[in-house]
Amino acid sequence: MTLKNKLGIENQVELAHVEEKISKQNAIKLWNSAEFKEMSAGTFETLAKIHKALFEEIYDFAGKLRGENISNGNFRFASALYLRDAVLTVEKMPQKNFNEIVEKYVEMNVAHPFREGNGRSMRLWLDHIFKSELKKVIDWSNVDKNFYLQAMERSPINDSAIKKLLAAALTDKVDDREIFMNGLDASYFYENYFAYRSEDL
Repeated sequence: MTLKNKLGIENQVELAHVEEKISKQNAIKLWNSAEFKEMSAGTFETLAKIHKALFEEIYDFAGKLRGENISNGNFRFASALYLRDAVLTVEKMPQKNFNEIVEKYVEMNVAHPFREGNGRSMRLWLDHIFKSELKKVIDWSNVDKNFYLQAMERSPINDSAIKKLLAAALTDKVDDREIFMNGLDASYFYENYFAYRSEDL
């Protein structure tokens, strides 16, 4: 079923293409903005601002906590009934070193606060924390899609695989445009969005 959207698109393939183009363009604008650099790292408010910046032109729910329960396969994300408490609990988690930051990311993924666009928003949020706390970011183009998805699926029970995978892709080139653009394409590819190259937008 095609998600209700502001553009009145009823075809899922068309919506996916439009969503990819618009949200990638918005991600690039956000990355270039002074506002993004000044946001508080690791807060839900910052994650909500990222999500809103990416998807506001497409969905009414952009930047808002979901009101429905969602799942991925057999895994059910945090209940909508307790979602606000869940994200605020995650927000309070420490983030002073690599392990703490990844653990916080894993827990926010379990919460999955939005109706759609969680992964893409949270990877930008994660890099924002890494950049703020460690002066590093992930070079997502060096993170294999299948390994990443498998590691994230296991992460609520055992986060060692995702920690190992992300640690191997850390770079101190935090302001490198090519790393960001290629990483943005990789992040979208994880979710099966690959109609546009960020460099062409």
